[in-house]
Amino acid sequence: MVNGEVPAVKLRAWWARRQWLDGGRHRGASAAQVLAATGWARSTGGAAPYLGLFARAGLRRAEVDAALAALEVQELPAARGRTYLLPAEDFALGLAAGAGSVETELGAAARQLGVTRDEVEQLCLAVTELLSPVEPLTAKELHARLGPAVRSLGEAGRRRGVATTLPPALGLLQSRGLARRVPVGGRLDRQSHGYLRWDRPVHGEAADLARRYFAWAAPASVRHFRWFSGFGAATAKAALAPLGLVRLPGSELLMPPELVDEFAGFTVPDEPAYALLAATDGLHLLHRDLPRLVDPRDADRPVPASRNGRNGRNGRSGRDGQDGQGRQGGQDGRGGRLLGEETDPRTHLVVDRGRIIGFWEYDPELRELVHELFVPMTPGLRAAIDAAAAFVREDLGDARGSGPDSPRSRAPRLAALRARGQ
Repeated sequence: MVNGEVPAVKLRAWWARRQWLDGGRHRGASAAQVLAATGWARSTGGAAPYLGLFARAGLRRAEVDAALAALEVQELPAARGRTYLLPAEDFALGLAAGAGSVETELGAAARQLGVTRDEVEQLCLAVTELLSPVEPLTAKELHARLGPAVRSLGEAGRRRGVATTLPPALGLLQSRGLARRVPVGGRLDRQSHGYLRWDRPVHGEAADLARRYFAWAAPASVRHFRWFSGFGAATAKAALAPLGLVRLPGSELLMPPELVDEFAGFTVPDEPAYALLAATDGLHLLHRDLPRLVDPRDADRPVPASRNGRNGRNGRSGRDGQDGQGRQGGQDGRGGRLLGEETDPRTHLVVDRGRIIGFWEYDPELRELVHELFVPMTPGLRAAIDAAAAFVREDLGDARGSGPDSPRSRAPRLAALRARGQ
Protein backbone atom coordinates (compact mmCIF):
# COMPACT_ATOMS: atom_id res chain seq x y z
CA MET A 1 0.00 0.00 0.00
CA VAL A 2 0.97 3.61 -0.52
CA ASN A 3 1.47 5.61 2.65
CA GLY A 4 0.85 9.35 2.73
CA GLU A 5 0.02 11.65 -0.15
CA VAL A 6 1.51 10.52 -3.46
CA PRO A 7 3.96 13.03 -5.02
CA ALA A 8 2.80 14.52 -8.30
CA VAL A 9 6.09 13.65 -9.97
CA LYS A 10 5.52 9.96 -9.21
CA LEU A 11 1.98 10.10 -10.53
CA ARG A 12 3.08 11.74 -13.77
CA ALA A 13 5.88 9.22 -14.32
CA TRP A 14 3.54 6.32 -13.56
CA TRP A 15 0.90 7.57 -16.00
CA ALA A 16 3.60 7.89 -18.66
CA ARG A 17 4.78 4.33 -17.97
CA ARG A 18 1.26 2.93 -18.22
CA GLN A 19 0.91 4.84 -21.49
CA TRP A 20 4.09 3.21 -22.86
CA LEU A 21 5.84 6.58 -22.95
CA ASP A 22 8.82 5.44 -20.94
CA GLY A 23 11.77 5.21 -23.27
CA GLY A 24 10.90 2.91 -26.15
CA ARG A 25 10.48 -0.37 -24.24
CA HIS A 26 7.68 -1.38 -26.59
CA ARG A 27 9.30 -0.83 -29.98
CA GLY A 28 7.98 -3.40 -32.40
CA ALA A 29 4.53 -3.78 -30.84
CA SER A 30 1.64 -3.74 -33.29
CA ALA A 31 -0.92 -0.95 -33.50
CA ALA A 32 -3.56 -3.25 -32.00
CA GLN A 33 -1.27 -4.17 -29.10
CA VAL A 34 -0.55 -0.51 -28.33
CA LEU A 35 -4.23 0.44 -28.35
CA ALA A 36 -5.25 -2.55 -26.24
CA ALA A 37 -2.63 -1.76 -23.60
CA THR A 38 -2.75 2.05 -23.49
CA GLY A 39 -6.26 2.92 -24.58
CA TRP A 40 -8.30 3.90 -27.60
CA ALA A 41 -6.81 6.77 -29.58
CA ARG A 42 -9.03 9.77 -30.25
CA SER A 43 -9.33 10.24 -34.00
CA THR A 44 -10.51 13.58 -35.40
CA GLY A 45 -9.13 13.52 -38.94
CA GLY A 46 -5.74 14.70 -37.72
CA ALA A 47 -2.35 13.18 -37.02
CA ALA A 48 -2.94 12.23 -33.38
CA PRO A 49 -3.23 8.42 -33.85
CA TYR A 50 -0.10 8.31 -35.98
CA LEU A 51 1.88 10.47 -33.56
CA GLY A 52 0.77 8.42 -30.57
CA LEU A 53 1.61 5.07 -32.15
CA PHE A 54 4.98 6.36 -33.34
CA ALA A 55 5.84 7.72 -29.88
CA ARG A 56 4.91 4.46 -28.14
CA ALA A 57 6.10 1.76 -30.53
CA GLY A 58 7.95 3.48 -33.36
CA LEU A 59 5.22 2.54 -35.83
CA ARG A 60 5.41 4.19 -39.24
CA ARG A 61 2.35 5.36 -41.14
CA ALA A 62 2.52 2.47 -43.61
CA GLU A 63 2.35 -0.03 -40.74
CA VAL A 64 -0.66 1.70 -39.19
CA ASP A 65 -2.42 1.99 -42.54
CA ALA A 66 -1.81 -1.72 -43.18
CA ALA A 67 -3.33 -2.58 -39.79
CA LEU A 68 -6.34 -0.42 -40.66
CA ALA A 69 -6.77 -2.14 -44.04
CA ALA A 70 -6.52 -5.57 -42.38
CA LEU A 71 -9.17 -4.60 -39.79
CA GLU A 72 -6.71 -5.12 -36.96
CA VAL A 73 -7.68 -1.60 -35.90
CA GLN A 74 -10.63 0.53 -36.93
CA GLU A 75 -12.09 4.01 -36.43
CA LEU A 76 -15.43 3.59 -34.65
CA PRO A 77 -17.94 5.71 -32.75
CA ALA A 78 -17.12 4.57 -29.22
CA ALA A 79 -17.23 6.22 -25.78
CA ARG A 80 -19.64 9.17 -25.79
CA GLY A 81 -20.23 8.51 -29.48
CA ARG A 82 -16.84 10.05 -30.33
CA THR A 83 -14.58 8.56 -32.96
CA TYR A 84 -11.66 6.53 -31.64
CA LEU A 85 -9.16 4.15 -33.18
CA LEU A 86 -9.78 0.75 -31.53
CA PRO A 87 -8.12 -2.67 -31.65
CA ALA A 88 -10.21 -5.51 -33.06
CA GLU A 89 -10.66 -7.09 -29.64
CA ASP A 90 -12.56 -3.98 -28.51
CA PHE A 91 -14.79 -3.39 -31.54
CA ALA A 92 -17.89 -4.86 -29.89
CA LEU A 93 -17.33 -3.03 -26.61
CA GLY A 94 -16.54 0.27 -28.32
CA LEU A 95 -19.74 0.15 -30.35
CA ALA A 96 -21.75 -0.72 -27.27
CA ALA A 97 -20.16 2.17 -25.36
CA GLY A 98 -21.22 4.64 -28.06
CA ALA A 99 -24.73 3.34 -28.71
CA GLY A 100 -26.36 5.46 -26.01
CA SER A 101 -25.00 8.67 -27.51
CA VAL A 102 -26.46 7.82 -30.91
CA GLU A 103 -29.86 7.27 -29.33
CA THR A 104 -29.58 10.58 -27.50
CA GLU A 105 -28.78 12.39 -30.74
CA LEU A 106 -31.73 10.74 -32.48
CA GLY A 107 -33.98 11.89 -29.67
CA ALA A 108 -32.70 15.45 -30.03
CA ALA A 109 -33.24 15.33 -33.81
CA ALA A 110 -36.81 14.14 -33.24
CA ARG A 111 -37.58 16.96 -30.79
CA GLN A 112 -35.82 19.80 -32.56
CA LEU A 113 -35.89 18.85 -36.23
CA GLY A 114 -38.98 16.67 -36.58
CA VAL A 115 -37.03 13.57 -37.59
CA THR A 116 -39.01 10.45 -36.74
CA ARG A 117 -37.58 7.09 -35.79
CA ASP A 118 -39.52 5.39 -38.57
CA GLU A 119 -38.07 7.80 -41.14
CA VAL A 120 -34.51 7.07 -40.01
CA GLU A 121 -35.11 3.31 -39.88
CA GLN A 122 -36.49 3.32 -43.43
CA LEU A 123 -33.48 5.28 -44.61
CA CYS A 124 -31.18 2.80 -42.85
CA LEU A 125 -32.73 -0.02 -44.89
CA ALA A 126 -32.23 1.92 -48.11
CA VAL A 127 -28.60 2.70 -47.25
CA THR A 128 -27.90 -0.94 -46.38
CA GLU A 129 -29.15 -2.05 -49.79
CA LEU A 130 -26.66 0.28 -51.47
CA LEU A 131 -23.59 -0.46 -49.38
CA SER A 132 -20.98 -2.94 -50.52
CA PRO A 133 -18.54 -4.80 -48.24
CA VAL A 134 -15.61 -3.95 -50.53
CA GLU A 135 -16.29 -0.69 -52.43
CA PRO A 136 -16.94 2.28 -50.14
CA LEU A 137 -19.48 4.95 -51.00
CA THR A 138 -19.07 8.50 -49.74
CA ALA A 139 -21.96 10.33 -48.11
CA LYS A 140 -22.23 12.46 -51.25
CA GLU A 141 -22.50 9.36 -53.44
CA LEU A 142 -25.09 7.82 -51.13
CA HIS A 143 -27.10 11.03 -51.15
CA ALA A 144 -27.14 11.09 -54.94
CA ARG A 145 -28.24 7.45 -55.21
CA LEU A 146 -30.87 7.69 -52.50
CA GLY A 147 -32.50 10.74 -54.06
CA PRO A 148 -35.78 11.78 -52.40
CA ALA A 149 -35.35 9.18 -49.66
CA VAL A 150 -33.00 11.73 -48.03
CA ARG A 151 -34.83 14.76 -46.65
CA SER A 152 -33.29 18.20 -46.15
CA LEU A 153 -33.57 19.51 -42.59
CA GLY A 154 -33.34 23.13 -43.66
CA GLU A 155 -31.66 25.97 -41.86
CA ALA A 156 -32.43 24.51 -38.42
CA GLY A 157 -30.58 21.35 -39.37
CA ARG A 158 -27.62 23.21 -40.81
CA ARG A 159 -27.28 25.18 -37.59
CA ARG A 160 -27.06 21.89 -35.72
CA GLY A 161 -24.62 20.41 -38.22
CA VAL A 162 -27.20 17.92 -39.57
CA ALA A 163 -28.21 19.17 -43.00
CA THR A 164 -30.20 16.05 -43.99
CA THR A 165 -31.58 12.84 -42.53
CA LEU A 166 -28.62 10.86 -43.91
CA PRO A 167 -26.14 11.52 -41.04
CA PRO A 168 -28.51 10.15 -38.36
CA ALA A 169 -29.08 7.02 -40.46
CA LEU A 170 -25.35 6.49 -41.01
CA GLY A 171 -24.71 7.04 -37.31
CA LEU A 172 -27.33 4.46 -36.37
CA LEU A 173 -25.96 1.89 -38.82
CA GLN A 174 -22.44 2.36 -37.48
CA SER A 175 -23.56 2.01 -33.86
CA ARG A 176 -25.25 -1.27 -34.75
CA GLY A 177 -22.12 -2.65 -36.44
CA LEU A 178 -23.92 -2.75 -39.79
CA ALA A 179 -21.77 -0.13 -41.53
CA ARG A 180 -18.25 1.10 -41.03
CA ARG A 181 -16.69 4.37 -42.05
CA VAL A 182 -13.31 4.13 -43.77
CA PRO A 183 -10.96 6.96 -44.75
CA VAL A 184 -10.65 7.51 -48.48
CA GLY A 185 -7.10 6.57 -49.44
CA GLY A 186 -6.68 4.61 -46.19
CA ARG A 187 -5.19 7.52 -44.22
CA LEU A 188 -6.43 8.48 -40.78
CA ASP A 189 -5.34 12.12 -41.12
CA ARG A 190 -7.85 12.92 -43.86
CA GLN A 191 -11.46 14.09 -43.66
CA SER A 192 -12.79 12.24 -46.70
CA HIS A 193 -14.60 9.03 -45.78
CA GLY A 194 -16.61 6.30 -47.40
CA TYR A 195 -18.96 3.69 -45.95
CA LEU A 196 -18.90 -0.10 -46.27
CA ARG A 197 -21.43 -2.74 -45.34
CA TRP A 198 -20.40 -4.53 -42.15
CA ASP A 199 -21.70 -7.14 -39.75
CA ARG A 200 -20.08 -6.92 -36.32
CA PRO A 201 -21.59 -7.88 -32.96
CA VAL A 202 -22.27 -5.10 -30.48
CA HIS A 203 -22.01 -6.10 -26.84
CA GLY A 204 -20.40 -5.09 -23.59
CA GLU A 205 -21.39 -3.90 -20.14
CA ALA A 206 -20.59 -0.64 -18.41
CA ALA A 207 -18.32 -2.56 -16.04
CA ASP A 208 -16.33 -3.87 -19.02
CA LEU A 209 -15.62 -0.30 -20.13
CA ALA A 210 -14.69 0.68 -16.57
CA ARG A 211 -12.28 -2.24 -16.30
CA ARG A 212 -10.60 -1.25 -19.57
CA TYR A 213 -10.43 2.38 -18.56
CA PHE A 214 -8.73 1.82 -15.21
CA ALA A 215 -6.24 -0.58 -16.81
CA TRP A 216 -5.22 2.28 -19.13
CA ALA A 217 -5.62 5.36 -16.95
CA ALA A 218 -5.30 4.41 -13.26
CA PRO A 219 -5.01 6.05 -10.93
CA ALA A 220 -8.04 8.06 -11.96
CA SER A 221 -11.06 9.54 -10.24
CA VAL A 222 -14.74 8.87 -10.73
CA ARG A 223 -14.87 12.30 -12.37
CA HIS A 224 -12.20 11.28 -14.86
CA PHE A 225 -14.05 8.07 -15.70
CA ARG A 226 -17.34 9.90 -16.17
CA TRP A 227 -15.66 12.34 -18.56
CA PHE A 228 -14.30 9.50 -20.69
CA SER A 229 -17.41 7.30 -20.64
CA GLY A 230 -20.14 9.93 -20.64
CA PHE A 231 -21.94 7.94 -17.94
CA GLY A 232 -24.23 9.57 -15.43
CA ALA A 233 -23.47 9.28 -11.73
CA ALA A 234 -25.65 6.20 -11.12
CA THR A 235 -24.35 4.29 -14.15
CA ALA A 236 -20.74 5.10 -13.29
CA LYS A 237 -21.23 3.96 -9.70
CA ALA A 238 -22.72 0.65 -10.82
CA ALA A 239 -19.94 0.15 -13.39
CA LEU A 240 -17.19 0.70 -10.80
CA ALA A 241 -18.71 -1.43 -8.05
CA PRO A 242 -17.39 -4.84 -9.32
CA LEU A 243 -13.84 -3.54 -9.72
CA GLY A 244 -12.99 -3.20 -6.01
CA LEU A 245 -10.95 -0.07 -6.67
CA VAL A 246 -8.55 1.17 -3.99
CA ARG A 247 -8.36 4.86 -3.15
CA LEU A 248 -4.88 6.37 -3.02
CA PRO A 249 -4.25 8.14 0.31
CA GLY A 250 -4.78 11.88 0.26
CA SER A 251 -6.56 11.94 -3.10
CA GLU A 252 -9.72 11.10 -5.01
CA LEU A 253 -7.72 8.80 -7.28
CA LEU A 254 -8.67 5.13 -7.58
CA MET A 255 -6.62 2.13 -8.68
CA PRO A 256 -7.37 -1.54 -9.41
CA PRO A 257 -6.16 -3.71 -6.50
CA GLU A 258 -3.87 -5.73 -8.78
CA LEU A 259 -1.83 -2.57 -9.49
CA VAL A 260 -1.50 -1.26 -5.93
CA ASP A 261 1.69 -3.12 -4.99
CA GLU A 262 3.32 -2.35 -8.32
CA PHE A 263 2.52 1.33 -7.88
CA ALA A 264 3.81 1.33 -4.31
CA GLY A 265 7.16 -0.04 -5.48
CA PHE A 266 7.42 2.23 -8.49
CA THR A 267 10.11 4.92 -8.47
CA VAL A 268 10.54 7.79 -10.89
CA PRO A 269 13.20 6.89 -13.48
CA ASP A 270 16.38 8.93 -13.34
CA GLU A 271 16.72 9.00 -17.11
CA PRO A 272 14.44 11.27 -19.19
CA ALA A 273 11.91 9.69 -21.53
CA TYR A 274 10.99 12.29 -24.13
CA ALA A 275 7.99 12.07 -26.43
CA LEU A 276 6.29 14.44 -28.86
CA LEU A 277 2.54 13.94 -28.75
CA ALA A 278 -0.63 15.41 -30.21
CA ALA A 279 -2.82 17.63 -28.08
CA THR A 280 -5.48 14.90 -27.98
CA ASP A 281 -3.15 12.09 -26.98
CA GLY A 282 -4.48 9.69 -24.37
CA LEU A 283 -1.87 10.82 -21.83
CA HIS A 284 -4.04 13.90 -21.52
CA LEU A 285 -7.44 13.04 -22.93
CA LEU A 286 -8.14 9.86 -20.96
CA HIS A 287 -8.46 12.12 -17.89
CA ARG A 288 -8.96 15.53 -19.50
CA ASP A 289 -7.27 17.10 -16.49
CA LEU A 290 -4.34 19.01 -17.95
CA PRO A 291 -2.96 20.58 -14.73
CA ARG A 292 -1.98 17.12 -13.44
CA LEU A 293 0.70 17.03 -16.19
CA VAL A 294 1.97 20.55 -15.46
CA ASP A 295 4.83 21.13 -13.05
CA PRO A 296 4.12 24.07 -10.67
CA ARG A 297 7.10 25.95 -12.07
CA ASP A 298 5.43 25.91 -15.51
CA ALA A 299 1.88 26.76 -14.47
CA ASP A 300 2.28 30.49 -15.17
CA ARG A 301 3.68 30.05 -18.67
CA PRO A 302 1.54 31.79 -21.32
CA VAL A 303 0.07 29.45 -23.88
CA PRO A 304 0.78 30.05 -27.57
CA ALA A 305 -1.68 31.69 -29.92
CA SER A 306 -4.81 29.84 -30.97
CA ARG A 307 -4.93 28.17 -34.35
CA ASN A 308 -7.55 30.60 -35.59
CA GLY A 309 -9.51 33.63 -34.48
CA ARG A 310 -12.18 31.58 -32.75
CA ASN A 311 -12.14 28.79 -30.20
CA GLY A 312 -9.48 26.22 -30.87
CA ARG A 313 -8.40 24.02 -33.71
CA ASN A 314 -11.53 23.96 -35.74
CA GLY A 315 -13.32 26.96 -34.31
CA ARG A 316 -16.68 25.32 -33.73
CA SER A 317 -18.50 23.62 -30.94
CA GLY A 318 -17.54 20.00 -31.55
CA ARG A 319 -19.21 16.80 -30.43
CA ASP A 320 -16.71 16.56 -27.61
CA GLY A 321 -18.59 19.20 -25.65
CA GLN A 322 -15.46 21.21 -26.38
CA ASP A 323 -14.52 23.53 -29.19
CA GLY A 324 -13.39 20.64 -31.34
CA GLN A 325 -10.61 19.70 -28.93
CA GLY A 326 -11.58 21.47 -25.76
CA ARG A 327 -9.94 24.82 -26.29
CA GLN A 328 -11.51 27.90 -24.89
CA GLY A 329 -10.57 31.48 -24.40
CA GLY A 330 -8.81 34.18 -26.34
CA GLN A 331 -7.00 34.24 -29.64
CA ASP A 332 -3.46 34.37 -28.36
CA GLY A 333 -1.21 34.09 -25.37
CA ARG A 334 -1.49 37.85 -24.73
CA GLY A 335 -5.06 37.25 -23.58
CA GLY A 336 -3.77 36.06 -20.21
CA ARG A 337 -4.21 32.32 -20.73
CA LEU A 338 -1.73 30.37 -18.65
CA LEU A 339 -0.78 26.72 -19.01
CA GLY A 340 -1.86 25.86 -15.47
CA GLU A 341 -5.35 27.22 -16.16
CA GLU A 342 -6.03 25.34 -19.37
CA THR A 343 -8.52 22.50 -19.66
CA ASP A 344 -6.95 21.21 -22.87
CA PRO A 345 -3.71 21.97 -24.72
CA ARG A 346 -3.75 24.59 -27.42
CA THR A 347 -0.87 22.97 -29.23
CA HIS A 348 0.98 19.69 -29.52
CA LEU A 349 3.07 18.69 -26.51
CA VAL A 350 6.60 17.68 -25.62
CA VAL A 351 6.61 15.50 -22.50
CA ASP A 352 9.17 13.85 -20.26
CA ARG A 353 8.07 11.18 -17.78
CA GLY A 354 4.54 12.57 -17.90
CA ARG A 355 5.46 16.22 -17.40
CA ILE A 356 4.72 18.73 -20.14
CA ILE A 357 8.07 20.31 -20.99
CA GLY A 358 7.23 22.15 -24.19
CA PHE A 359 4.95 22.96 -27.10
CA TRP A 360 5.40 22.11 -30.76
CA GLU A 361 3.82 22.46 -34.19
CA TYR A 362 4.84 21.53 -37.71
CA ASP A 363 5.32 23.97 -40.58
CA PRO A 364 4.72 21.97 -43.81
CA GLU A 365 5.78 24.86 -46.03
CA LEU A 366 9.26 25.00 -44.50
CA ARG A 367 9.17 21.28 -43.62
CA GLU A 368 10.30 21.92 -40.08
CA LEU A 369 9.14 21.26 -36.55
CA VAL A 370 8.85 24.45 -34.47
CA HIS A 371 9.01 24.20 -30.69
CA GLU A 372 9.22 26.04 -27.38
CA LEU A 373 10.88 24.15 -24.53
CA PHE A 374 10.68 24.71 -20.78
CA VAL A 375 13.91 22.81 -20.13
CA PRO A 376 17.45 23.02 -21.56
CA MET A 377 18.11 21.22 -24.80
CA THR A 378 20.03 17.97 -24.35
CA PRO A 379 21.29 15.42 -26.88
CA GLY A 380 18.48 13.05 -25.94
CA LEU A 381 15.82 15.75 -26.33
CA ARG A 382 17.30 16.86 -29.64
CA ALA A 383 17.23 13.26 -30.87
CA ALA A 384 13.55 12.92 -29.91
CA ILE A 385 12.64 16.16 -31.67
CA ASP A 386 14.62 15.23 -34.78
CA ALA A 387 13.01 11.77 -34.90
CA ALA A 388 9.50 13.24 -34.64
CA ALA A 389 10.28 15.87 -37.27
CA ALA A 390 11.59 13.23 -39.67
CA PHE A 391 8.51 11.07 -39.09
CA VAL A 392 6.11 13.93 -39.82
CA ARG A 393 8.11 15.09 -42.81
CA GLU A 394 8.61 11.65 -44.40
CA ASP A 395 5.40 9.84 -43.44
CA LEU A 396 2.69 12.44 -42.88
CA GLY A 397 3.67 15.67 -44.59
CA ASP A 398 1.94 17.63 -41.82
CA ALA A 399 0.77 17.19 -38.23
CA ARG A 400 -2.76 18.51 -38.23
CA GLY A 401 -4.55 18.60 -34.93
CA SER A 402 -7.85 17.83 -36.64
CA GLY A 403 -9.20 17.74 -40.18
CA PRO A 404 -9.92 21.48 -40.56
CA ASP A 405 -6.51 22.45 -39.16
CA SER A 406 -4.23 24.00 -41.78
CA PRO A 407 -0.92 25.86 -42.03
CA ARG A 408 -2.88 29.09 -42.49
CA SER A 409 -4.95 28.66 -39.33
CA ARG A 410 -1.79 27.56 -37.53
CA ALA A 411 0.24 30.63 -38.55
CA PRO A 412 -0.25 32.64 -35.31
CA ARG A 413 0.85 29.67 -33.26
CA LEU A 414 3.89 29.01 -35.40
CA ALA A 415 4.88 32.67 -35.13
CA ALA A 416 4.50 32.60 -31.35
CA LEU A 417 6.57 29.45 -31.01
CA ARG A 418 9.28 30.85 -33.26
CA ALA A 419 9.41 34.06 -31.25
CA ARG A 420 9.62 32.29 -27.90
CA GLY A 421 11.37 29.02 -28.68
CA GLN A 422 14.08 27.50 -30.81
